[in-house]
Amino acid sequence: MWRDYVASLPAPPREEPTVERFGDGAALADELLGLVLAGTKRATAGLVADFAADGEPLPRIGGHWVVCDGAGVPRCVLRSVDLRLGPLDSVDDAFAWDEGEGDRSRASWLDGHERYFRRTQAARGEEWSDDLEVVFERFRVVWPPDVAD
Repeated sequence: MWRDYVASLPAPPREEPTVERFGDGAALADELLGLVLAGTKRATAGLVADFAADGEPLPRIGGHWVVCDGAGVPRCVLRSVDLRLGPLDSVDDAFAWDEGEGDRSRASWLDGHERYFRRTQAARGEEWSDDLEVVFERFRVVWPPDVAD
């Protein structure tokens, strides 16, 4: 998939993409990928602590990632177009809407993401803190062409 995308460009990207799936399990990965492929989800959020624990660099504007489904099969290529760091409660209505989950409200976003982040922190044996930094990322689907924005 990455090779096909790169072959379609006038100049190849300088970096290798991140290869990742959404969420912390196959079912959640498939659900969130479905929202991306349907055009509903155009944003995501992650704890800075999760990136550090996984030894992964933070996303950067212009960076790419290959999104896999719950079985690990590559399904699309995303490109980061906007990034912001801040506490969980700094999310605004527009970002919650762009993330496309639940009823797309800020309240629903906060509830769902706090539960998710508490779960990922607990799985690593770490304590939850309200001041943990979150990466708020907006993206575009750039491959395959029939899904791209």
